Amino acid sequence: MRRTVELSSLNRVYLQVLIMLFLFLNGCAVTSSVKEQISFVPTYPESAIERNRFSVEKGDDLIGRLAIMRVEKGDTLPDIARHFSLGINAISAANPGVDVWVPEAGERIILPLSFILPNAPRKGIVVNLASMRLFQYKGNGAVSTYPAGVGTRERPTPTGQMHVKRKVSRPTWYVPASIAEDYRKKGDPLPAEVPPGPMNPLGECALYLSKSSYLIHGTNKPASIGLKATNGCLRLYPENVKTLYDETPLNTPVVIVNQPYLIGQRGGVLYMEAHAPLEDSGASELDKIFSKLRELEKKTGQTLDWKKVNEVKAEARGIPVPILNLNGASETEAETIEIKHPEKLYGSPEIPELKLEGWYVLAADVRDEIEARRTAAIINHQGPPIPARVLSKSNGYRVLAGPFNDMNGAKDAMKRLKIDLGIEGILVEPVSSL
Repeated sequence: MRRTVELSSLNRVYLQVLIMLFLFLNGCAVTSSVKEQISFVPTYPESAIERNRFSVEKGDDLIGRLAIMRVEKGDTLPDIARHFSLGINAISAANPGVDVWVPEAGERIILPLSFILPNAPRKGIVVNLASMRLFQYKGNGAVSTYPAGVGTRERPTPTGQMHVKRKVSRPTWYVPASIAEDYRKKGDPLPAEVPPGPMNPLGECALYLSKSSYLIHGTNKPASIGLKATNGCLRLYPENVKTLYDETPLNTPVVIVNQPYLIGQRGGVLYMEAHAPLEDSGASELDKIFSKLRELEKKTGQTLDWKKVNEVKAEARGIPVPILNLNGASETEAETIEIKHPEKLYGSPEIPELKLEGWYVLAADVRDEIEARRTAAIINHQGPPIPARVLSKSNGYRVLAGPFNDMNGAKDAMKRLKIDLGIEGILVEPVSSL
């Protein structure tokens, strides 16, 4: 993404005046962040659905259930995903065609809070890279699950068996030489050590695995959960990694698998769940699933609807779909409920008020409001966050990042915008300097 903006001295003064008008005229020049009221009666409060903790019945492989919620103005899919403990991969796949950063107000979206458990021993921690989800088994049918960020194509997360070797609260990040070199090439050199704090990508907690250099840790980039964005480690939301840290003893076994296609049953109904395969793993994993399904046909004497099976595979929406009733009756969809929109989405960016003495960065100057809102949302979800808002003008919209306390803070934000997003920002001095 690259946006270049140029600002003459006259326009720079105009922007400062625009900020002043907002401060003294109740902000009529700013796109409102107040959510629109949507006229519908929700079926259930959000407390009716579970996000993380489930109980699986003996012989079952499926947990949770789907939910539906209406989007309100100002929502983003990353904010909705975090509130409901989903990764951006899951909520995007379940809702194809929905704008990630500017979904349409009133649109009903699926919250894919139903999961087929990975085909692995149900003890300790099991991670499925394909679904980008971690499962923690606690005995007596109790299982907790959290979304995860995983390794990139260049630095993938390894599969296999390992265990939790040690745990560290507020860890220091000792930057590997290969990563330091990557940052140096980008013009963003790193120190040899990054202490605990907002700039530390490990977050507040880390579980070090027995496989050297691999961790399960928090993050200062929550919007990256559900993406292939790490250097091989497993990254969790800050609130999730704290719970996992507290509830995981040393030597807990950890199994990491890559299973894009899953089958499992609940209540006598067989379900299939498909995810977009990571790189070249799809064909072999699909062969395994198809082989199991053919064996099941022989065992039960029933014929699968292979057209439906192939549709589930092709769509890869990450939603368990019933494909066969093992008791012979026609299969039924798992219960889906509609829930009320939360008063506030947990973890959504907090945008500070404009102030006369603040420094700012003009990040974009565009004619389209949706484009401006999308740019502001992307900037707001950087990690650590850079506050940004949309200012309207007579013939378009401007995206303004800030306020920052001083020129150095604004220049640091400009640097991050250029390196991370390809945005050539323009420094805007405090209005009080006019």
